[in-house]
Amino acid sequence: MGITASQVNELRKKTGAGMMDCKKALTEANGDMEKAIELLRKKGTSVAAKRAEKSATEGLVLTKVSDDKRAGTILEINCETDFVAKGNDFTSFANSVLEKVYTDKPDNTDTLLKDDKVKNSLTDLMGKVGEKIEISRFVNEQDDNGMFIDYVHMGAKLGVLLKLGNVKETTDELNELGRDIAMQIAAMKPICVKRDEVPKEIVDKEIEIYKEISRKEGKPEQILDKITTGKLNKYYQENCLIEQAFIKDNTKSVGKLIEEYNSRNKSKVNIVHFHRLHLSDENK
Repeated sequence: MGITASQVNELRKKTGAGMMDCKKALTEANGDMEKAIELLRKKGTSVAAKRAEKSATEGLVLTKVSDDKRAGTILEINCETDFVAKGNDFTSFANSVLEKVYTDKPDNTDTLLKDDKVKNSLTDLMGKVGEKIEISRFVNEQDDNGMFIDYVHMGAKLGVLLKLGNVKETTDELNELGRDIAMQIAAMKPICVKRDEVPKEIVDKEIEIYKEISRKEGKPEQILDKITTGKLNKYYQENCLIEQAFIKDNTKSVGKLIEEYNSRNKSKVNIVHFHRLHLSDENK
């Protein structure tokens, strides 16, 4: 039977697939719309199977914070190429997933993908773009005594969700300060908020390296501990958020900014933690 242009357009509207794919599916399905939709979905499943071993290292990092700043979400979705990542189909899907995660607050990606609408949309998108698509990770947080501030760097390959604690009132001044700190996190890549959060194995490894370097430089054994302490302090200043020099004014640390805010406002705001997602980094 002949497939009409109106049938192709109808299928295209329902699935978002390309015209040629729609025409082929309708032809194979003898004009049966539901069967054609099923065929296109199977194509997406086939693409997923074929691309399973491919690396999905491009994509988007998206964030959403509630109007009252008491809840926030950060999400990473990956694809294979930057071309697809910039396309309307991928960005539309990514934003729909962000809304779903923000609203429903699933425990993890496995729970999220039990939702048939999300799962089918993902399969359909893979069939349409011909690439592996992954909902890689997300974080949902909510705290009536906290404040969430987000920042997404240009290009949406890097995003930050910052949590401040002991926040009685989510003021514009605090939001501006929080955004500066979120930008600091994006730019300077701290590993934690304060030094006692640095994993012991990392500290031990740094100490081992500092002592080995000092010995090779011929430094006396009795002063190795002093040298190591100095270098370790520098490590903390470079990698712990509150000890980092503020990127907009390197005469102050990030911790000092919080102290000054608290002094001005008679408050006890603190930095609780942050999530820094960079496309395909190692901390998935």
